[in-house]
Amino acid sequence: MPYFRLLIILFINILFCLSSFAQSTTSSFLPLNTNQSRWADSVFASLTPDERIAQLIMVAGYSNRKPAYEDSLVNLVRTNKLGGVVMFQGGPMRQAKLTNRLQALSTVPLLIAMDAEWGLAMRLDSTVRYPYQMTLGAIQGNDSLIYNMGASLARQARRLGVHVNFAPSVDVNNNPNNPVINFRSFGEDKYAVTRKALAYVRGMQDNNLLTSLKHFPGHGDTGTDSHYDLPLIDKSRAELDSLELYPFKELIKAGATGVMIAHLNIPALDTTRNRPSTLSPAIVTNLLKNELGFQGLVFSDAMNMKGLTKYFPSGKADALGLEAGMDVLEFTEDVPAALAQVKQAIAEGRITQASIDARCLKVLRAKAWAGLNQYKPIVLDNLVNDLNQVSDDLLNRKLTEASLTVLKNENNLLPLQRLDTLRIASIAIESDKLTAFQQMAANYTQIEHFNITSKTPDSTLAQVRDSLKNYNLILVDVHLNNIRPATKYGLQAKTAGFVSELVSTGKAVVTVFGNAYVLDKLTFPSDTAQTNRNIEQARAIVMPYQLTNYTEELSAQLIFGAIGATGKLPVTVNQRFRTGDGLAVKPIGRLKYTIPEEVGVDSRYLAQQVDSLVNLALTRKAFPGCVVQMAKDGKVIFHKAYGKHTYDASLGAEPKPMQLDDLFDMASVTKVSTSTPALMKLVDENKFNLDGHMVDYLPWLKKSNKADLRWRDVLTHQARLKAFLVFWKNMKEPDGSWKPRTVKEERSARYPIELTDSLFEFKNYPKTIFEAIKDSPLNDKKEYVYSDLSFILYPQVVKRLTKQNFEDYLKTTFYNPLGASTLTFNPLRYYSLNRIPPTEYDSLFRKTLVWGHVHDETAAMLDGVSGHAGLFGSSNDLTKLITMYLQKGYYGGQQFISSNTVNEFTRYQFPELGNRRGIGFDKPSFKYTGNAPLSASKESYGHSGFTGTFFWVDPTYNLTYVFLCNRVYPTRNNSQLGELNTRTNVAEALYQAVKRGIR
Repeated sequence: MPYFRLLIILFINILFCLSSFAQSTTSSFLPLNTNQSRWADSVFASLTPDERIAQLIMVAGYSNRKPAYEDSLVNLVRTNKLGGVVMFQGGPMRQAKLTNRLQALSTVPLLIAMDAEWGLAMRLDSTVRYPYQMTLGAIQGNDSLIYNMGASLARQARRLGVHVNFAPSVDVNNNPNNPVINFRSFGEDKYAVTRKALAYVRGMQDNNLLTSLKHFPGHGDTGTDSHYDLPLIDKSRAELDSLELYPFKELIKAGATGVMIAHLNIPALDTTRNRPSTLSPAIVTNLLKNELGFQGLVFSDAMNMKGLTKYFPSGKADALGLEAGMDVLEFTEDVPAALAQVKQAIAEGRITQASIDARCLKVLRAKAWAGLNQYKPIVLDNLVNDLNQVSDDLLNRKLTEASLTVLKNENNLLPLQRLDTLRIASIAIESDKLTAFQQMAANYTQIEHFNITSKTPDSTLAQVRDSLKNYNLILVDVHLNNIRPATKYGLQAKTAGFVSELVSTGKAVVTVFGNAYVLDKLTFPSDTAQTNRNIEQARAIVMPYQLTNYTEELSAQLIFGAIGATGKLPVTVNQRFRTGDGLAVKPIGRLKYTIPEEVGVDSRYLAQQVDSLVNLALTRKAFPGCVVQMAKDGKVIFHKAYGKHTYDASLGAEPKPMQLDDLFDMASVTKVSTSTPALMKLVDENKFNLDGHMVDYLPWLKKSNKADLRWRDVLTHQARLKAFLVFWKNMKEPDGSWKPRTVKEERSARYPIELTDSLFEFKNYPKTIFEAIKDSPLNDKKEYVYSDLSFILYPQVVKRLTKQNFEDYLKTTFYNPLGASTLTFNPLRYYSLNRIPPTEYDSLFRKTLVWGHVHDETAAMLDGVSGHAGLFGSSNDLTKLITMYLQKGYYGGQQFISSNTVNEFTRYQFPELGNRRGIGFDKPSFKYTGNAPLSASKESYGHSGFTGTFFWVDPTYNLTYVFLCNRVYPTRNNSQLGELNTRTNVAEALYQAVKRGIR
């Protein structure tokens, strides 16, 4: 055989061997299609030996530094033809521009990596922050949420041009004082750590993001931070196999694409003194690659960390890392020195060129898998919005909710029930302003808020102590702004002592927004005099694991029973709080506050529709302002205030912007918020018979034409009662002056009824109203005629049957237990004028602006308390009441009204007569007229009010809707609200959003 043919055969065999070696190294690493494989092979063939070394080096990149720094980074990457950049602090737009610039100048597309364990926000502003891994460790039986987190993070990373996430941490954190892992671990149970890490890895890798398990072979059991020193792991090989190595073994079997080697000194694995695992052939090659069979990318931890550089200088350490078996060196500080040292190692035979080539090809295959074989620059348009999608918000809520852990619940105190029996104070520790927790808690009931920090004067603390004597429940929310043990988790001695005081009262529910290990700092040794002040003496303890708006808001919702708790402690804190601790708490049907997407509604679409309709009405001056609140499935998904209290500065100051908690005059919504629920309850108690007659409960009607009217007919407006009577005109003489024994301009015992601030009614005048109703004629024909008259009388019916006055009965039976404290008559007794939008300037009767007093003249003449008008309240509290209706009489763990009675009152009573009414409630017309939305089901019901109020309930769609405005300001002669049909159209927008779903 000719000599040159032997050379060709020998060359082919060498190539085949190299190819076989490379393929054996990467055969199960990443599945590539033909084009990807060809690209990797082609690029590899085009690289010089030096360039193949450079592909194994990643330098650090920052997008928050000056142009001179960026220029130097660009020059470093371009000159040395480096393989990748690991991005650190900055912002998404700045990083994207820097990445595009670097990629444009690189012959081979760069592999871009980030440390994004809990999302891009770990490094970048204006991006999504997911929960820490320890928080995720508390989640039970729902690891699909963690998978979804990985998938969402992968989408965000890829949108930003990132190909590798140095995550997750699979260290088993069995050392509470671990300064560097700690909250970054899923916990101390190796099985849970493995299971959750696997979900996270699969979520990322299934969506084309490379991952890196860290910190091999396990950084969980050390008190030293490898950023600052070389930690010693003094464990036997058997111990390491049993615990630290377990997650790595299992996840390698499951196909993890990367592993990061930690800077650890582990004598059981490598006896060389002060040798970090990063530089250990015994650990990197023998253990990880050979023994565990890992064929993916092996990354170093940052090559600038003191755990490495303390004993090995930059450059030399890089060469030793590759000599140990590393595939990619992360954060090489001195690139020229590193390249020189690696080439010297090759020349001296400590590293073979073949091994460099195999690792280079592995990196190129990873680049091809990540799509760099078809590289495209990052599109800057809409980048920040794309990185912050509403689906990420929803996922964050779900992850947080699933992690909430209740560690103590004395006598099942949580969720709080019977709010009418509780006088609640909220104390925010280490916050000098109202917290998100406090704001959310205030949605549920009336709460007095206090804020304490380590700088609070002792005199103020003394005042707070004295004030707390007036409360039988204290919500203590401990806000810790540091998660690390070196800072004692942000706990201050002064405030920690105050927390101990609070728990010693026996009235405290404590929520700790911080690292779970801080519980030990709030638990005093049992042999001290302060044993009775341990946090475990709290009546209930809630652990959300960290301080975010999500944890604050959802913890409050948990305490009040809108959501439940299923979380379990992922670490052992001390003998009292151990791994697996966590009490199940079930929700009790109170309103949950969330985003529309949680119930399958597109928030952007819903907001656009509602905003458009309301803003049109504001432009047309249909009303000065309004509040809209919507809920589906017992979840508030829309709550927004629009406009102002008035159109201009006519009241002596700039118009006050409408607020969510403003109190509105409900007008005729009063009928189904006072009289109707009272009668429902009395029907339940067999005290009121719908088929009885008016005289049965109002004996003074005995000789009137109303005595034998049946209540069912009366309540459905077909009993022949007149629509209304103008009672106030009877108070005036023909010349407009007041008749005797009607009103005076000063309050007195004889004139106690306040019509305005300067007009007071004779104490016995309400009797003339009742007499007028008694003597009023009936309509000739029995047909539907909407009437106020019977509703004016229901307070008397209720008082006769319950022995309580009307307002007291409503508050004790419904409003206070519901936590609906703003539902009240005569609101100026409890609330300031600036929380109440004014209604009409009354030019005929009271000759003044009606502001804080009931608009309806008859209700005003009845001392502001009537069954047809007079109720004031906020949208949120009205929503609680109607949610109770929606839930068939159930709310907050209490059955207020039986489901049968709710069904009876809310069904059509006489559809055969063309009467659309339920008992008290309005319902959809049989032909499209009236207030009901076009899409409303036949099971739906609601009511409207003259002042511009409206609510609607639809059991078929499981939704509630409240619209409150002051459309009669400054005059009732404004028909724009009706002409625009705003209230109904906004309700219809909700229906359409529900039907449309998320697209």
